Amino acid sequence: MSVDLGLSDEQQALQDAFTSFFANEAGPSVARDAEPLGFDPSLWARLRAIEAPGMGAPAGAGGGGAGLADLAVVAEALGRSIAPVPLLEHVVASRCFPARDVVAGEAVATVSLRPAAGDGTWRLVPAGAVADVVIGLDDGELVAVRGEPPGAGPRNHAAAPLADRSARLGERTAIGTGADFERVLDEWRVATAGALVGIGAAALEMALGYVMARTQFGVPIGSFQAVQHGLADLPVLIDGARLLVQKAAWAGDREGPGVCDVDDDEVTDFPALASMAFVFAADAAAHATDRSLHYHGGYGFSAEYDIQLLYRRARGWALVLDDPSRECLRLADLLFGSAGGR
Repeated sequence: MSVDLGLSDEQQALQDAFTSFFANEAGPSVARDAEPLGFDPSLWARLRAIEAPGMGAPAGAGGGGAGLADLAVVAEALGRSIAPVPLLEHVVASRCFPARDVVAGEAVATVSLRPAAGDGTWRLVPAGAVADVVIGLDDGELVAVRGEPPGAGPRNHAAAPLADRSARLGERTAIGTGADFERVLDEWRVATAGALVGIGAAALEMALGYVMARTQFGVPIGSFQAVQHGLADLPVLIDGARLLVQKAAWAGDREGPGVCDVDDDEVTDFPALASMAFVFAADAAAHATDRSLHYHGGYGFSAEYDIQLLYRRARGWALVLDDPSRECLRLADLLFGSAGGR
């Protein structure tokens, strides 16, 4: 099957608009100032002013009706700036719970990535420290629970607003089944993969800027062949991750079931592609930030340099889902069938 993964004119305009927005309104300095909680209310208010929180909600509910391909474009722009706002989690949540205040961004919504524990607690919910509404699975049922955000959570590597939340205390609304929950998770995987592509691209740009400015023996260190070799494979990794994200988003937006024919190199199944994009983008972002930090030398480990902000988020944003090895096992089951006993 031939698939055109290029951006449409509308998506190109969306990319330009959000890249410009985040370049002007966010960036490493904003992310640094938002630590340790990892949330900037004023930036969220500016996103509300351009109606970004409702972009993915159904048009019939007052939202923008944007698809996953559009969300992936916005996600990469957010990732490049490591903007300290839960826009991606909110947009994914709003697609299945388009309440008026959620669509407007008056109430921040997010997604619990794991089912509730036996005591009804959702553990380490992304944006759980600041969200007014949490979407998640409890006892086989997909529910939306409104409650007062705690405004604090455990300190973590990525300075993300993680927090435990209750699935049973607060205003609770049943909105779906376990199958619906799996769809929500796959949409989160695609959005987060897009953001990780943005982090990787920003890390590469940061590395190139540094090695061309830093001199040794009277010349830029970027002129040394060993440094060039260390950076040469990063564009391929980042572009490959971007293409996987775009294909996963395409699969999520299309009608009908996909296929998983590995022997014929034909994979159009949305869950499989979402997992592939997430795993590959996480690895690409980790690799790019590691190389960039390495070529910054000792400076890369200091709080004053921005690369450490990207380095920490490249790992923290991916690890919030689970151990990467389990995600790889899930992907293997999707592609080749369950081996059983795992």
